Amino acid sequence: MMKKFLFVAIALATVMPVAAQETYEVAEVSTQDLNGTARYVGMGGAMEALGADISTISTNPAAIGLFRRSYVAASLGIVTQGDVSSWGPAKKTNVSFDQAGFVFSNRLSRTSFLNFAFNYHKSRNFNQILAVTDRLDGASQSKLTLDKFAEGVIKSSDDLTYNQVDVLYHEGLYDTNLILKDGSFKKDAYRFDGDNYTFNRGNKGYISEFDLNISGNINDRVYLGVTVGIHDVHYRGYSNYFENVRTKDQEEAKLPNILRTAELEDSRDIDGSGYEVKLGAVIRPIESSPFRFGLYINSPIFYDLRSVNKTGLRLNSQYFADENPRHDELKYEFRTPWKFGVSLGHTIGTNLALGATYEFSDYGATDARIKRGEGYDWYYDTYYTKTDRDKEMNDHIKQTLKGVHTVKVGAEFKPMPIMSLRLGYNLVSPMYKQDAYRGVDVWSLGNYYSSETNYVNWKATHRITAGVGFTFDHFKVDMAYQYQTKKGQFLPFAGSGNDNLPFDQEVKNNRQQVLLTLGYSF
Repeated sequence: MMKKFLFVAIALATVMPVAAQETYEVAEVSTQDLNGTARYVGMGGAMEALGADISTISTNPAAIGLFRRSYVAASLGIVTQGDVSSWGPAKKTNVSFDQAGFVFSNRLSRTSFLNFAFNYHKSRNFNQILAVTDRLDGASQSKLTLDKFAEGVIKSSDDLTYNQVDVLYHEGLYDTNLILKDGSFKKDAYRFDGDNYTFNRGNKGYISEFDLNISGNINDRVYLGVTVGIHDVHYRGYSNYFENVRTKDQEEAKLPNILRTAELEDSRDIDGSGYEVKLGAVIRPIESSPFRFGLYINSPIFYDLRSVNKTGLRLNSQYFADENPRHDELKYEFRTPWKFGVSLGHTIGTNLALGATYEFSDYGATDARIKRGEGYDWYYDTYYTKTDRDKEMNDHIKQTLKGVHTVKVGAEFKPMPIMSLRLGYNLVSPMYKQDAYRGVDVWSLGNYYSSETNYVNWKATHRITAGVGFTFDHFKVDMAYQYQTKKGQFLPFAGSGNDNLPFDQEVKNNRQQVLLTLGYSF
């Protein structure tokens, strides 16, 4: 493992904003899972050109135009995380209602249709358990606060770099004396050395996506569609960071109070909504061939969220135990980047279908917004929210996140008319840059309201899928299995100074899903 030193100069702002957000929280909400019908998941989601599956409504809306009959479907799944035990509010195995929707297909002529569709699916499952234990070799969470004062990152309690963790350590451990009356830093403040730590986090919740679609085709050659998507966010997270502090040096220094342990407990709820618009096309260039390709573009998701936390610090020693919980609420907006996709689809006879999809989205272009209050439109007699770009946080997002490439391939084989076998694979490139770190020095309310110091830089995501389906006249029964794996580098806090450099710790998130879809065409 490698120690990291991550401390850069702060960018000062001249105007106090009303609300903004933090990079790693934005990234958590921005990502999406592979989910939907069992047929879609079983083929790895590579159906944006093949079409005629209701889950394509959320990627390439034109693919809904390939339906020739009306259809209704619902999906239920079980998701389990491997190599962990249930902890706090999070359970390692969860039952999940993943999809429900319908397509109404309306024939306009012998070869042309106009279709209307609605679909719900769970685009993001937040259920995750993370457990890490490692040595510190003298580094400590409290030293990060100390170094922020010492290096001028924090100069007063009004600074937007003075986050909730700093407040708790400053008031609970350093007794609010780090800044002297003349504005200088108290250089003889004692630096408490950490020995080792244990970190546990349990998340749960989801993002529901509700899609409305209109699509159709021209002479069975060109398919066009548009989808309006509404996102409903519900995130619940709880974490516990427990640090053992070295006592030998404190005893030799004859400190009046010997600090032995520090424990930071944090809970955070995020709720809100977002909306987006998606456009797509599927084209069959050769009339005599079933080969087709698809193109689609998804607008940014415009999120409006509310984040509420409760955070407490407990310091245990022979003489004192201090707990000073923080309760804060933050309302903010941000916009995810545009998403672009291209796909290929081909069928061989009536027994084999092949699909491939490539998507790109530059998460470094995520737009964090500052809420500056409400305005009033006299002409329409309505109030509206005033927002501006959060330049400082956007600069940090650009330094932290990068473009993500997603490749999906899938195949469906019918050994007999009533039975289908499916396989799929996904590769999702890393979102985080190699030297990404949590922006404890960023001049933004997103940092000011931050109540944790830990972060994970996740690497590439791999998904392997398989499925089987049965058709009985108008009824369809599909089942799918998905295995998802990714690794990441965990740090309990960003490095600071010359002696406060925590170790990287590799963590994994391996997840399995079993999915069942019941459908009916008419």
